[in-house]
Amino acid sequence: MSPGRFVKELAVGAGVFGLYVVAGKLSLRLAFIHPSASVVWPPTGIALAALMILGLRFWPAILAGAFVVNVTTAGSMATSLGIATGNTLEAVVGSWLVLRFAGGRAAFDTPGTVFRFAAVTAVLSTPISATLGVTSLTLGGFVSWAQYAPVWLTWWLGDACGALIVAPLLMLWTARPLPDWDRKRFFELAALFLSLSAVAAVVFGGVFHFAGRNEPRTYLCAPFLMWAALRFNQRKVATALCLLSAIAVAGTMRGTGPFVSNSLNTSLLHLHTFLGIMSLTTLVFAAEVAERRRQEDRARFLAVSDGLTGLANYRRLVEALDAEVKRYGRSNRPFAVLLLDLDGLKQINDQHGHPAGNRALCRVADVLRVHCREVDTPARYGGDEFALVLPETDRDAAVQVARRISDRLAAETELPKLSVSIGVAVYPENGQSIEQLLGSADRALYQEKR
Repeated sequence: MSPGRFVKELAVGAGVFGLYVVAGKLSLRLAFIHPSASVVWPPTGIALAALMILGLRFWPAILAGAFVVNVTTAGSMATSLGIATGNTLEAVVGSWLVLRFAGGRAAFDTPGTVFRFAAVTAVLSTPISATLGVTSLTLGGFVSWAQYAPVWLTWWLGDACGALIVAPLLMLWTARPLPDWDRKRFFELAALFLSLSAVAAVVFGGVFHFAGRNEPRTYLCAPFLMWAALRFNQRKVATALCLLSAIAVAGTMRGTGPFVSNSLNTSLLHLHTFLGIMSLTTLVFAAEVAERRRQEDRARFLAVSDGLTGLANYRRLVEALDAEVKRYGRSNRPFAVLLLDLDGLKQINDQHGHPAGNRALCRVADVLRVHCREVDTPARYGGDEFALVLPETDRDAAVQVARRISDRLAAETELPKLSVSIGVAVYPENGQSIEQLLGSADRALYQEKR
């Protein structure tokens, strides 16, 4: 490793260490059953996400952070080391299991991987930290054996909710570039978060007084989470879940909301059971919606594209030509169509086989893509023929494009050598309709072949 990279990774590790320590110290302020056991424990999500995003080699930052958090809170050096070891193993095992069995960084893309993510983190890895941590405290004399089970339950539930609520937020917001938003979508997202915040304040914040604690109001936030899943992506769903969790925890700490009981720890246990279930359910629903959306996009793509070359098919070609005819009616600017025929495809199939013929068609498609602007439409017209729609292009410019395509194919070193015959037609000079324009380009093509 170069010195520059070492310094960079050291700085990143220090950032992870600092974030873990700050989150851990704040979370332990909500430890009521024991100073080292809090049912609100975002550091689990931070550690899991850090190792998933940065790599398993950053485990020393987690170990150091967990040790500092605990040695400055309660217990001894030995118990703090035992707790830190458990926290680190939890993160390492959890991230390895997610990478191996739950799709890694794509864990929230499908319902199946979301379920597997929840299983390997909340069920398999988080008990490691709870067991090593509580056992260390018990052997050190800081927890009695009679307290073992309730402290273990609090510890495990806090870690599990950290994995289900905080880790998805961090993993999703660092997974892909930020999307471009139009104003309408931005306002809808703002309306979603404001509405969710208002309803959460009513349910958990004591904005209105409710006589009982078990009213259906507990689930009034669910429609807003469904709104996030249906209209946005998993990243926004994870953000909405964290927003709801923050408001719910704050309200429960103030003694308001449907989960309040005589014990703050019991109140938070009930609340986090609810939040964990809501997080899993909503993330699964969001993944199902996203998967359905991908399937619809794929179906739309296949409906207008050629299966072999990936270019537009005849249907999409006609749509593009129709759009250009309408554009001409508004702007009075001509457009051109190139019609291309791959020379000698039958001979290529006979001499080299049909796979070589298919490869030849794909090579022509690749050349068309290279010489396309974003506004152009390359298409497979049918068989060994291709078309290229050139908006706002006159005949001279279209002929130059045709010449560049021919020269590019001639310059290729891949065998067999390819050549194309190209016909050019310009609207409205060579036709007043789509059929006339394509017919004119077709005649020009076969004149060139002669």
